Amino acid sequence: MSDIIYTKVDEAPELASASFLPIIQKFAAAAGVSVGTKDISLAARILSTFPEHLTEAQRHSDDLAELGRLVKTPDANVIKLPNISASVPQLVAAVKELQSQGFALPDYPDAPETDADKAIRAKYDTIKGSAVNPVLREGNSDRRAAKAVKSFAQSNPHRMGEWTSESKTHVSAMSGGDFFSNEVSATLAKDATAKIVLVTEDGETVLKDGVSYPAGTVVDATFMSASALQSFLADEIEKTKAEGTLFSLHMKATMMKVSDPIIFGHAVKAFLAPVFETHGDAMLALGVNPNSGLGDLLARVEGNAAIMADIDACMAERPPMYMVVSDKGITNLHVSSDVIIDASMPALIRAGGKGWGPDGKESDANCVIPDNSYAPVYDETVKFFKENGKLNPATAGTVQNVGLMAQKAEEYGSHPTTFEVPSAGTVKMIMEDGTVLHEHAVEAGDIWRSASARQAPIEDWVNLAISRQKAEGCRAIFWLDAERAHDAELIAYVKPILEAKGVAEKFEIMAPREATRASLETITEGKNTIAITGNVLRDYLTDLFPILELATSAKMLSIVKLMNGGGLFETGAGGSAPKHVQQLTEENHLRWDSLGEFCALGESLTFLADAKGNEKARVLGQAVDAATQGILDNGRSPSRKVGEPDNRDSHYWFARYWAEALATQNSDAELAEHFAPIAKALGAGEAQILSELAAAQGPAVDLGGYYHGDAAKTAAVMRPSKTLNDIIG
Repeated sequence: MSDIIYTKVDEAPELASASFLPIIQKFAAAAGVSVGTKDISLAARILSTFPEHLTEAQRHSDDLAELGRLVKTPDANVIKLPNISASVPQLVAAVKELQSQGFALPDYPDAPETDADKAIRAKYDTIKGSAVNPVLREGNSDRRAAKAVKSFAQSNPHRMGEWTSESKTHVSAMSGGDFFSNEVSATLAKDATAKIVLVTEDGETVLKDGVSYPAGTVVDATFMSASALQSFLADEIEKTKAEGTLFSLHMKATMMKVSDPIIFGHAVKAFLAPVFETHGDAMLALGVNPNSGLGDLLARVEGNAAIMADIDACMAERPPMYMVVSDKGITNLHVSSDVIIDASMPALIRAGGKGWGPDGKESDANCVIPDNSYAPVYDETVKFFKENGKLNPATAGTVQNVGLMAQKAEEYGSHPTTFEVPSAGTVKMIMEDGTVLHEHAVEAGDIWRSASARQAPIEDWVNLAISRQKAEGCRAIFWLDAERAHDAELIAYVKPILEAKGVAEKFEIMAPREATRASLETITEGKNTIAITGNVLRDYLTDLFPILELATSAKMLSIVKLMNGGGLFETGAGGSAPKHVQQLTEENHLRWDSLGEFCALGESLTFLADAKGNEKARVLGQAVDAATQGILDNGRSPSRKVGEPDNRDSHYWFARYWAEALATQNSDAELAEHFAPIAKALGAGEAQILSELAAAQGPAVDLGGYYHGDAAKTAAVMRPSKTLNDIIG
């Protein structure tokens, strides 16, 4: 096994790797450090799931499973780039691309009827959504802005949209019948195995059997009422029209891969309610599934003039919709994975509460977030900026995050313990001794879910929070609501640990709404705070605050301290990666910023030095920090415009600064001697290298595929400088 594993992923981060990874491997080798790869891309995961459909030469190893085993060992040192968390449309598109390349994969069954189709669907369902992160995250999250990055953002503040008290932008959430209001939770006194059943007048149906939990696990159950959701969405559509704002729906259909696509489908159906009332049967016959989005619906009905005419008439009567791409007519409701709450809401808030409408202009928006579990965070943020005006990045402090996520903690709304209830009855979670742990009376179409958090990850999370607060010496808040069932169980863990460690006075416990305001007040004063949160809020806040503070969350330092001693170093967010790929293929310009990769690399090398006693790796890591500082200080990050420096230029400058730092350091004479000629060559070749990189931009390029590109074609595109390649090898 290599000393460091660098993951092969998808879209813009993977394109950047084609340029950056050869540099890493070249430099690391000088310190006796091997850097290997494991392929956890969507295409690789599909191929590894269906070996029986492929030839021997086409089969792909299950690299995700291999990494899942590695992260449970002390030897793990993984740099994990953002991968696609596939929605159904993305999954289907990837399958079609692979089929076109000669891989005899089965189609994704939309409505499986035969046992064979159900088995295929079950396999594909293991790939959907956030299938990678729960496997690799065998530790809790320590995420913060690197000091160099934060300092640069304060010295070079990004543009912020203006907030006024007259803004019509607001957050709308359900007043009842949602997951928040229906939640129950309990902490198990002993090891247990449970089954989830639906009891109806016709008998008992087992929804899930053999769900095992160790003693000390916090187990939740809740449901969202379909009828309450439908009423809420219908009301919000009418309210949006009356107030003259954009209708926008903000979900997390990638992470909550079972529940949120269903909620998204309800929104599609609500927006086109008159069309479904008139043409429901005809649309069903055409294979329309509202959960797949408006884009798929339009593609299926485009040949039916009557349906299309009624859709046009309905849309004309509806409020304008928040858009993904205005000039291409791609709406908020086109694809469930296009508008992801942790990226969309911070971007809208940063813009002064403005979203893009179908007319290509910015407008205020009704931000519809049906469930109240975390909607108050965004609601309070909007209210804070209406009252106080925009945040000033030049003077703002920072919000760090310690997040509970190890061992699939709080995997809300994801398979396999989330169900769309087929008929009215009672859903029960029954323990093996016959005890009913949780139960809910439900109606057909309701969305029932359960999630859990184990004792060891919870205790590790609290101890990590104590460690981080001691290191930072700043305000630290547990974002837990004593009035919420799940959070009350966590508080019962948190308080005794804090008291036993003698640090209770250094921590506060607040509900998310109050913690949001307290954190915004703190950073507005130029001070720092640590948000100590569960899994979903970890995901949301590590986009919200960085986007406000730094303009992006892709530049965050993200360290996962694995519970068995290894390290996982994540490199930032990939939410804008599809747009980056589109620009590259059209203009051969990649605006992806690899700063997150630079930060992760430095941490990985330092971790390796500590774990293996490799002092050369430590010198390499220190030089990475110097190179990262050089990128920031000298403005070498990628531009957004074709013809200006892009991702490949930034990699040249990083390699040069890295080599120069290694050549001039005095901790290791052997490394200094080795890198002196490399630094000299990179400096002497500056004009030629930059000329070769610039000359490549402009024309459209062929990568050989979107989800499963051709490695040789991609390398040719991403390494266009012969001079640089001759130096790096």
